Amino acid sequence: MVPPGKKPAGETSNSNKKCKRYFNEHWKEEFTWLEFDYERKLMFCIECRQALVKNKHGKAENAFTVGTDNFQRHALLRHVTSGAHRQALAVNREQLAFETRVHGHPELHSVIKVEVNPAKVAVLATVYWMAKEEIPDEKCSSLLDFQKFNLCQALLASEHSEYYHPSSVREMQAAIAKVLHNEDRHRIKASPFVGLVVDETVDVLEHRSLAMFTTTVSPCNGQTSATFLGSFELPAGEASTVAGKVGEVMRSFGIPTMKITWFSADSTSLVAERLSGVGTALTSLCPLLMEMHCLSHGSSLLPSESIVSIEYLQKYETTVDAVYRLYSSFRGENNSLQELRSVLDLCHIDLGSPKAIHWTSLFPAVEAIDSSWPTLVLLLESEAERSPVAHGLCEELKKFQFVAFTKILLDVLPIFQKLSRFFQIENFDLSILKPIVSATATTLQAQKSTSGQNLQEFLNEMNEHPRDDREGESRLYYKGVELANCSKVHLKHFERLKESYLESVRGNLLDRFPSRVLEAISSFSAIFNPKCYPQSLEDIGSYGVSELNFLLQAYSRVVVSERALSDFPLFKQIVFSLSQLSFKDLCVKLVYSNSEMHELFPDFAILAAIALALPLGSVLTEKISRGRELLKRGRLHHVKDEGLSDIMKIAIDGPAINEFDFALAIEYYESMRESGFIMAQVK
Repeated sequence: MVPPGKKPAGETSNSNKKCKRYFNEHWKEEFTWLEFDYERKLMFCIECRQALVKNKHGKAENAFTVGTDNFQRHALLRHVTSGAHRQALAVNREQLAFETRVHGHPELHSVIKVEVNPAKVAVLATVYWMAKEEIPDEKCSSLLDFQKFNLCQALLASEHSEYYHPSSVREMQAAIAKVLHNEDRHRIKASPFVGLVVDETVDVLEHRSLAMFTTTVSPCNGQTSATFLGSFELPAGEASTVAGKVGEVMRSFGIPTMKITWFSADSTSLVAERLSGVGTALTSLCPLLMEMHCLSHGSSLLPSESIVSIEYLQKYETTVDAVYRLYSSFRGENNSLQELRSVLDLCHIDLGSPKAIHWTSLFPAVEAIDSSWPTLVLLLESEAERSPVAHGLCEELKKFQFVAFTKILLDVLPIFQKLSRFFQIENFDLSILKPIVSATATTLQAQKSTSGQNLQEFLNEMNEHPRDDREGESRLYYKGVELANCSKVHLKHFERLKESYLESVRGNLLDRFPSRVLEAISSFSAIFNPKCYPQSLEDIGSYGVSELNFLLQAYSRVVVSERALSDFPLFKQIVFSLSQLSFKDLCVKLVYSNSEMHELFPDFAILAAIALALPLGSVLTEKISRGRELLKRGRLHHVKDEGLSDIMKIAIDGPAINEFDFALAIEYYESMRESGFIMAQVK
């Protein structure tokens, strides 16, 4: 599109095209490497032309070095993600870095560029493979010796420099991570929009770290990617600290604030902090931002302050924790107690970890406590005289409130378990998100007045026996065990606990999924999911108008509303004819820059890209889980934050070893070592 009042800078016509295309001056703002020859009416890539001269190549490597009149944005997007352009950027960047280092020191111009040889590749490949397989760094020397023993020709044939010593594993990992992060930057730059995910972890010394991930969309093929940006130390502080760190990382990766459309915190404490300012702080930086905080396996249903505010909840978790620590190592033949041990394996629970275990959020753990409750009571009673701990636990487990609250958890947790699984589905159906969140909130509200199935069955199964010593009062028995604290006062207290807990869980659910976000996701589904469209073509006339208006208003900064509304009738007819496509398939078709639909419906292509950037799916879930495991193991080996982040990057995002660019990693590594050598000489 040419700005009003401006004469087209260049134009091209083609007999196969219906209209002329013009050079758009605004492209220069988006693609800083682009230049236009107004006389020849051709556009060029400054970076590629510069690298061509620097490297003294005899011929042009791509159309952007000799000039092209293919005035289409998708041609620019194709070029910016091409291997030739990336290579040109690397060459120019390294040349600039070298010139900066040797400025003022003419004698250093004679430094010879180290030639890549198989021995160097073999050493770096070993370091790469170790990180992928989580092998400790100190094993590098023995692995290299082992490869020589197995007659690895690359290591036997030639000697590598002193740079390639096992003591430099950390620096090699940093160079490898730099290659991967440069690819991240290109991916982020090419992606129309970006989703951001942060996950907080805490180590033994209560130091907080922030693991950050992005979701991006490729305009070349419409496919999505989940990328690990790194693990960053998080100083103690308020919500602004988290927002500040996120902003800092965004700047370091060159992520424009207008590109960030989704934010998700995969940590309970971060969700709590969001309510006290993180969301507000990030929204002020990113005007298109919407927050949606999914439930991951094992995450608490309530923020830590809510657990403290509900007095009994903390007491319950302490009791369950003590039971698992006491009986999880039980090796007898009792099946009920063996179930406790299996829960730890199933849920990957490490009782030695300093991180708090959210027992009230783990359905298998609560289910095992419920099924083994009679056995636990009998065992604790038999040990009560010898052990004060057993006596205290026995008294606690026999209380009406403990058993009844366990039943509440059995009614609530399966609901959230289903909700959590929904977010791990790769080809998710967004149309059911709003109904499922709404239904969950309604169910929780209903359980405040009418008990859930498990609690109701418990109340029905209790046997009442009148007390001989107190007239008008009764003893309550459940599964042959007399329950304690069953007075009317205790029962009223439990009713208040039930209402308070259910209301807090319901409130936390709605905080995770604000109504505006649910409305946006529902609208995306209505517009881009062919299976949601009416069955008859005659009925699509007024379909989706309100949903489209909502999206156009929400994203008015990046779409042209009048054009989108004008295109909508034709768009609906085409989508109706593509009923075999899924939501994701249609969005991919729209985002793909070479597709006809991308050209025909530019505003819908933009909205589809925003929808695809949603941080959901099994790939992202697996990467977050892998990150947590790597961070935990790294902390146990006392690996420093920066080095650990590099190892995590290689392990999480590194491609198959035969697909990695070791030549570029060697360039980066030797440049880093050279830089250290030069700085030492200058000093």
